[in-house]
Amino acid sequence: MSSRDALRITGGSVHDPANGVDGEVRDVCIEDGRIVERLPQGAPTLDANGMVVMPGGVDIHSHFASSSCNHARRLIPDEHAANPALAPELLDGETPARSGTGGTVPSTFTTGYRYAGLGYTTAFDAAVAPLTARHSHAELDDTPCVDGGIFVLMGNDEYLLRQIEAGERDRARDYAAWLLQSTGGYAVKIVNPGGVEAWKGGQRNVTGLDDAIGGRKVTPRSILETLADAANALRLPHPVHIHANNLGVAGNAATTLASMEALAGRRAHFTHLQFHCYGGGNGQPWSSAASKVIEYVNAHPEVSTDVGQVMFGPAMTITADAPVEYLLHKSSGRRWTNIDIELETGCGIVPLTYKDKAAVSALQWAIGLELFLLSQDPWRVVLSTDHPNGGSFLSYPALIQLLMDRSVRDERLKLANPRLLAGSALADGLAREYSLNEIAIITRAGPARLLGLTRKGHLGPGADADVTIYSRETDLAKMFATPRYVLKQGALIVEEGQLRRALRGRRLRVAPGYDPAVLPGLKRHFDAFSSVCFANYPVQNLPGDPVPVG
Repeated sequence: MSSRDALRITGGSVHDPANGVDGEVRDVCIEDGRIVERLPQGAPTLDANGMVVMPGGVDIHSHFASSSCNHARRLIPDEHAANPALAPELLDGETPARSGTGGTVPSTFTTGYRYAGLGYTTAFDAAVAPLTARHSHAELDDTPCVDGGIFVLMGNDEYLLRQIEAGERDRARDYAAWLLQSTGGYAVKIVNPGGVEAWKGGQRNVTGLDDAIGGRKVTPRSILETLADAANALRLPHPVHIHANNLGVAGNAATTLASMEALAGRRAHFTHLQFHCYGGGNGQPWSSAASKVIEYVNAHPEVSTDVGQVMFGPAMTITADAPVEYLLHKSSGRRWTNIDIELETGCGIVPLTYKDKAAVSALQWAIGLELFLLSQDPWRVVLSTDHPNGGSFLSYPALIQLLMDRSVRDERLKLANPRLLAGSALADGLAREYSLNEIAIITRAGPARLLGLTRKGHLGPGADADVTIYSRETDLAKMFATPRYVLKQGALIVEEGQLRRALRGRRLRVAPGYDPAVLPGLKRHFDAFSSVCFANYPVQNLPGDPVPVG
């Protein structure tokens, strides 16, 4: 069937938490790519009797469509040879499928196919340097089956830092709006505010919110405040998306809490929180500070987060946090690359393997689960592995099983190195098991709401007809790894567990307004410092219309 056809999905247990539906057996009606209230008698049907029906998955934080990912792919030629991905057999008449490579950073087409195979239909690349946005859009063009967008890096941008130093916060806001519009971005991303610029300038890093950056009157605190206020003033659908300072450092929970307190009362999303919840430091061993951090999140409804769960196995760390990657390279001895993206940000890449017998890996694994299990509001604490940093998105089914089945979780815990788990809430015993509806929240409804995507993550009339149907299995990892059917824009793209169609995904971007008075100064800045002509900087001819702001 095409996206123009009508279809009634019958007999399934529907989990649509955004509309208050928790396992009720009811029909889901589709017409012209959207969910509709009803269809006439005689409309075609899809029998989902005994199955579980959810909206298509929404990945709020992933790294799959950027020049950084391309550098990562080049760094692991051994994975390409070990994990070739044959072209799937699509239905006759469909656009020929493409072969590719798998591994920790799959090639573009393979990424789209594999997201669809998991029942995910929307995904965002969470860290794109503005200068390389054109590249990211080209990768999104080659990533089928998912609607996608990019978050634009701004927390170490030279022009922005100059405006903050000069006290020109309104101009900084207009610059952020212009940058989002020029790059086809969806949200403002901050990585290690000020720390990457400090690293590029020869300063090791920043250690706290009030460190001066390169001797300037700019601090991580002023960057956070300026960009959080800008995103909220522009009424962007998603608030500022923050990778806080001191990622991966023992004792960094204090910085994380200080960052949250600095933005108290403002909407803000703190990403891959697991990497920012470490106790210890100053001579004390690493420990879990998850309880303290999630207690703050639970009490502050303006704060949201995705967990960034570590899963045991191979991973690829890709981040704009270049100084962190230098430390990781030095401590692990693994191959690496580090990139200075002129005037805007940096990038570091190190392949890594998380081992259950390694004490720090075991602690990271436990902290992520603690955040999930101690969360009191699944709408604000959603699922991610920070793909591929904490593990591949292909590990989502195994993570869901850990959340839904305590017995599996406890058996896995027995295999983990206990050296740093003293005082861990997980080691002390957490009995909570997620329900199917809670899984639907943290993988679909919650991310969609946090992203301001009003037509995603639910099955109410007017929603995009992105639907995932699972056969019930006692093995929950198997159930979530192999959906029986997946519909994208109303078209059946996965049938009996096999990819059958590879629809082109839609682009999700915003175009907030700005005062054009910002442009002459920007042009002078580009003329003086940039290798790219100002007129050539904006990405042109992007598909679709921007998502409304306001």
